[in-house]
Amino acid sequence: MKELSIEAKVENIPEVTAFVDEQLEAYGCSVKAQMQIDIAIDELFSNIAHYAYHPGSGPATVRVETKEDPLSVVITFIDHGVPYDPLKKEDPDITLSAEERGIGGLGIYMVKKSMDAISYQYKDGQNILEIRKQL
Repeated sequence: MKELSIEAKVENIPEVTAFVDEQLEAYGCSVKAQMQIDIAIDELFSNIAHYAYHPGSGPATVRVETKEDPLSVVITFIDHGVPYDPLKKEDPDITLSAEERGIGGLGIYMVKKSMDAISYQYKDGQNILEIRKQL
């Protein structure tokens, strides 16, 4: 398991992505899966940066570990911000045009559709969001 502790700021997304990608490359992750994971990182870390400590910022931890049978990567995002479960938000109606759809929710919807599993818990004063993708 590898872990990165970093300030939850939008400008740190490239560093978080590079950290995760380094782990993925060590396991021979496909380009498609890596792109899907990179998009998920962008969405999830961006949400932490914008909302967890609003209006300020605070620490975030990104943990990367692999599991066997089947070979998959688990990426965990941890922050000490306000409790927020993005999985409770209703999925957007993608049959509507962009003008008819409400603002927000599309990013987490894309993460839910592209990952094999996603879970959230608030424990010991921490938001813990975990995504899993088979490699």
